[in-house]
Amino acid sequence: MSMARRTSDQPVKASGTYRIGGVLPVDRLGYGSMQLAGPGVWDMPDDPAKAVRVLRRAVELGVTFIDTADSYGPFVCEMLIKEALHPYPDDLVIASKAGLVRGGPNDWKSLGLPRYLRQQCEMSLRYLSLDCIPLYQLHRIDPAVPLEDQLGELVQLQQEGKIGQIGLSEVTVEQIEAAREVTPIATVQNLYNLSNRDAEPVLEYCERHDLGFIPWYPIATGDLARPGGPLAAISAEYGATPAQLALAWLLRRSPVMLPIPGTSSVAHLEENLASAEVQLTDDRFEVLAKAT
Repeated sequence: MSMARRTSDQPVKASGTYRIGGVLPVDRLGYGSMQLAGPGVWDMPDDPAKAVRVLRRAVELGVTFIDTADSYGPFVCEMLIKEALHPYPDDLVIASKAGLVRGGPNDWKSLGLPRYLRQQCEMSLRYLSLDCIPLYQLHRIDPAVPLEDQLGELVQLQQEGKIGQIGLSEVTVEQIEAAREVTPIATVQNLYNLSNRDAEPVLEYCERHDLGFIPWYPIATGDLARPGGPLAAISAEYGATPAQLALAWLLRRSPVMLPIPGTSSVAHLEENLASAEVQLTDDRFEVLAKAT
């Protein structure tokens, strides 16, 4: 039975691989950069050098998929990624997003005007120092703008070679189907974790159609980690933390699952990534799957 401690120099490799859009191979356990920004996901962190160390350590441990967005900071996380990792390793896939506008800390509003999406993409290319963003996601569908106009601008950017694959975030099955009438969709990023599986129908749709499913907020455990709860008991058995088990469960749940746990701490990063080496048995997986 695998323990949670790191047993290899690149534990992420144990998570297996997935090809985003059938063309971008990534190790399935990635890293989400949002927590690197300052409080409220606004402005620079108090210690930018610490953020740089986290990003470099993530790549050292085998991460090949990093998720970010123009709205994180804004642009702070993209700038930190460039500072830490440019020139980028050949196997690193950076995913960014546009479609939210910021008014201040913890203030997020949808904005899907085509000219805004283009502006933000151009800025992200500059801040990341990329000629092409491998995966570009519509951060939210703006209900005030026709979906075909929002995705149409991304298709235009794709045709210009400025973005690679196109993804969506926080969408329903019906919205994915509508989007796929406009353009192929490679990934979907929705809230999903062991204690909140409201997006189960979306995950099942992604499985049927081989779309990468990126669960954000992936390590929430809720009451499942309470003393006497299922996570607490299995944690003791595996020598793993509840968060590690939550990530291991996600990786086991579906081959299209691409968790992106985020942190601003090197120690927490190492703990998260070691979860790739936790191999849940069939019965322990089922216990957690049935837990509420």
